[in-house]
Amino acid sequence: MIFSDTYYRVVLRIPAVLQAPGPDGDGNGVPLPSTDGGLPSGLAAKVSQALGLIAWGGTAAGVVGVLITGAVMAISHKRGESSEHMSRLGMVLGGCILVAMAGPIVTWLFAGGGDGGGGDN
Repeated sequence: MIFSDTYYRVVLRIPAVLQAPGPDGDGNGVPLPSTDGGLPSGLAAKVSQALGLIAWGGTAAGVVGVLITGAVMAISHKRGESSEHMSRLGMVLGGCILVAMAGPIVTWLFAGGGDGGGGDN
């Protein structure tokens, strides 16, 4: 058998191999999952826990950042060095504000059912 014949036989079989079976198993389409518009059981609690951990980590990182920036500022002041610590402190505080306001901003944007109002309808 020639190499090109093998190549064409493999290439012609690729669509049949990659085609997902249909709802009746004949390969004529991808089956659609049945959904009722709700979350799977237990998913909301896990997502809430994960977001809580991420928020806690962001708050802890902000506190550590402020402490480190303050310590570096104190050491530089004692040595008589002038540096750009206020810009670093501003960036750390800006990050803290962003972490603290992430939840309320997302709630405000998406709570109105897509109208951007954020109020109760």
